[in-house]
Amino acid sequence: MPSLYDPSVLAIAADVMVRDFMVVKPGEQVVITADLATDPAAISAIGHAARVQGAKLSVIQIPQLPYQGSLADPYVPEPAAAAVSNCDVWFDLTFPYMGGSAAHQAAMDTGRVRSLLIADLGGDGIARLFGKVSFDKLFAVQSAFDKLIADSVGEECHVSCPAGSDFTFTIGKPATQKLRHTNRPGTYTPPGSAAIYPDPKTVRGEVVIRGTFHEYHTKLDEPIRLTVDGQIREVTGGGSERAVLERALKRAAGGKYGSIIHLTQGFHPAARFTGKSFMEDIRTCGANAIGFGIPWWEEGGGENHPDGVTMEQSMTIGGVPIVRAGEIVGPGELVRLAAELEVLHA
Repeated sequence: MPSLYDPSVLAIAADVMVRDFMVVKPGEQVVITADLATDPAAISAIGHAARVQGAKLSVIQIPQLPYQGSLADPYVPEPAAAAVSNCDVWFDLTFPYMGGSAAHQAAMDTGRVRSLLIADLGGDGIARLFGKVSFDKLFAVQSAFDKLIADSVGEECHVSCPAGSDFTFTIGKPATQKLRHTNRPGTYTPPGSAAIYPDPKTVRGEVVIRGTFHEYHTKLDEPIRLTVDGQIREVTGGGSERAVLERALKRAAGGKYGSIIHLTQGFHPAARFTGKSFMEDIRTCGANAIGFGIPWWEEGGGENHPDGVTMEQSMTIGGVPIVRAGEIVGPGELVRLAAELEVLHA
């Protein structure tokens, strides 16, 4: 399906991603991994932007993986695994994604690769997330949100949403970092969401999701409710999608439902909840991507977990309102920076 944005908008967005954000330099080896379901417009735009920067480009396209993370290991072709360990910059457009797989770990172990997990962003999503906002202003909010969360380790966080979510947890130590200019090795994701890592044993309450990435990403006609008391104790609702989520939960957590292992706060003003792209949906203002499974630092943990998506959430930290129905309301500096974010129409 062709992009809904004209080619010049997508070209501008790809340039921001490749040149400005990922800092691709002349002569660097760039690999794009994609699958047979990836939007060709996304592959083409990123590839052209890399060539403009003078990079040496390779595109590896594989059949769509059935699972992400280490669960994908039996399905990742050896040539693809070899390619991502022999490059400087890796754009991963597979979904389910190679991130968290043995091939991904081998690439990280080289100490050379800068990887951007793009996953299921198509041309439209890339145009919105990278081409329709001032990146400097976006990262000002990103940095302020990340600092707020890092400074709130040990505080109680309360999350609720109109669909019925109502749960609390203690904020744990940050485990990831987004850079304005990605000039050092590591794995990165597009900006526009702040990651929150809870102490899993402290999560208690009801989590109600309106979308999920279990074996694929989908909107839910009927929300799914998860009852959590340290562990996920019960899963109800969701119609036929509940069985798929339960299967994914048990696959990721050794036959059990697992825990809540991460949350996010979406704040990208140009992101749209379409139900077609997990990576874009979770960056809409007020969205929360809630990871279910085993914490990455425990045996069996990692990127092989399913996620649920909530919308228009409200959040307090230490009793102080931070987000109300998706709108950032505190503290003052974060509110000021968020107010400067706007969708560009030039």
